[in-house]
Amino acid sequence: MKHTRINVQRRDVLKMGSIALVSAVIGARAGKSQAQGAQPHVNEKDPQAQGLGYKEDARKVDKKKFATYKAGETCSNCNFFQGKPGDAWGSCTIFAGKQVNAKGWCSAYVKKA
Repeated sequence: MKHTRINVQRRDVLKMGSIALVSAVIGARAGKSQAQGAQPHVNEKDPQAQGLGYKEDARKVDKKKFATYKAGETCSNCNFFQGKPGDAWGSCTIFAGKQVNAKGWCSAYVKKA
């Protein structure tokens, strides 16, 4: 009986060690894939970007075509910009799965509240 008790404890130790190892491997892979899976930047030549007049530099917006543009409007102060203050690039809910330049602009601009 004592022998069985020791075997159960050994099994438990082996199970715990295996679980810890698998968790560590999965965690390392998840972190690696997040770093590798960084969102691409919106290309100004993309059809959606062209339709919305997206420019990486708001100073280059065609003011005749997009008369709603006002100086000082940039992606960084738009309601749809998901980046943190000071980020050069950030996610945008308009361009799903892509990042926009914080200094950029598009016609979907809505000032942050």
